[in-house]
Amino acid sequence: MRVLTLPTVVAVAALVAGCSFTSLTDRLNPHRVDVRQGNYVDQEMVARLKKGMTREQVRFALGTPLVTDVFHADRWDYVYIFRPGRGEPQQRVLSVFFDGDKLDRVSGDVQSGDASGAAAAAQTERSRVIEIPPESKQ
Repeated sequence: MRVLTLPTVVAVAALVAGCSFTSLTDRLNPHRVDVRQGNYVDQEMVARLKKGMTREQVRFALGTPLVTDVFHADRWDYVYIFRPGRGEPQQRVLSVFFDGDKLDRVSGDVQSGDASGAAAAAQTERSRVIEIPPESKQ
């Protein structure tokens, strides 16, 4: 009877150690780094865009695009990915379209930089067209 008890104790100890390994690693390394990649573009930056702006003016307002496709030279994509230490990653995409050398339209899911409920609601509304006013002639 004692021989059967020892393997049972060993098996139970192995199961308990395996189940608590995740919580043990969380206790040993409680700090995880937030990782931000790509182009951070907020609503204020998009508000600076005007229809008819040149590529250089758009690059000045938004920065260098993360993705430029040689097959679609009239489209720039600004991609931003935020991976928090804990939690689900978030991704935002803004696409800027040109007609020749002039800004034609903008679409994407840009939202303000706050982490409020409005930001969560905007995250669920993906791929929307952003209205940009025409460039004023001076």
